[in-house]
Amino acid sequence: MKQVDIKIPAEGYCVSYQSPSNIAIVKYWGKKGEQIPANASLSLTLSECRTETHMMVKPSKVANEDYEVSVYLDGEKKDDFVPKIKQFFTRIVSYAPYLTKCSVEIHTHNTFPHSSGIASSASGMSALSMCLVDMERNCGVDMSEEEMKKRASFYARLGSGSASRSIYPLAAVWGEHIEYKCSSDLYAIAVEDVHPVFHTFHDTVLLIEKGQKSVSSTVGHSLMKGHPYSAARYQQAVTNMSKLKDIMSRGDVEAFGALAESEALTLHAMMMTASPYYILFAPHTIEAIQLIWKERKEKGLPVYFTLDAGANVHVLYPDSHAGSVQSFIKEKLSPLCQGGTYINDMVGSGSSKI
Repeated sequence: MKQVDIKIPAEGYCVSYQSPSNIAIVKYWGKKGEQIPANASLSLTLSECRTETHMMVKPSKVANEDYEVSVYLDGEKKDDFVPKIKQFFTRIVSYAPYLTKCSVEIHTHNTFPHSSGIASSASGMSALSMCLVDMERNCGVDMSEEEMKKRASFYARLGSGSASRSIYPLAAVWGEHIEYKCSSDLYAIAVEDVHPVFHTFHDTVLLIEKGQKSVSSTVGHSLMKGHPYSAARYQQAVTNMSKLKDIMSRGDVEAFGALAESEALTLHAMMMTASPYYILFAPHTIEAIQLIWKERKEKGLPVYFTLDAGANVHVLYPDSHAGSVQSFIKEKLSPLCQGGTYINDMVGSGSSKI
């Protein structure tokens, strides 16, 4: 990615973007180098679970390599968020040297509940990256819309790996894979050949357990180094990416659901066989999975699940059966959620300017 240096207008620059979270179907678990995935991943872009970010940038008279940053969440100043933003700026400053010559004020809001167990890093870092690239483009850097998205995805990856995928609508791939043309370890790309059934696919997030995880994803990724099953897992992911490309092209919902569930359980199997080993399931996680299997077997309902690195369950289903599945969720799955809370979401259109 080329370096761009811009001059911030004397009056400053203000811009706002929204960006959604995403849910990986083929998971990446394990990193190498600086935010490089050990295997390619594919995610569905969500719609309702998103971050709205407003960025105000003013020029500074003196360069400051420690950066001038302030962050507000829902209007409340959050000094504990600043180190993460500064770390992000440190990672991208060689591509955006203007960051040492300005002050940045960030106001952010998540549409999903705080401490809900839904990671805001993907939505937050992608929204901030879109703000930065929008500023570069409007301060003289010649970029097409596609180049803008690629650059924003490149930046977002250096803040949060999964954030690279939230830029794009519908579905995105991050990580080099022979079956996906132009795929890269450095940024995500949009998945082009997707059957219409997946354009309106639903993801209801069961908030089984709110709050911070007992083991962070950063630690979890690091435990894949020296993991006894890492090589087999990475090969499995390569194979599943190939399978998923064909599945999503054909619109095979049953095969999609089976692969999503297998990937989710494999992710947690890697955690349970790491050294040190750990479990992020909660008792109600297992119960929800078993109820989904039972409903599918007894009623033939096309309802499936996937999991992130946590206790919450993502319930996946096509729009054609949304009414039946949502009734099932309300009656049988919501009692397993903390405070009965769940979020009805579906495939969305990626980042956009507010």
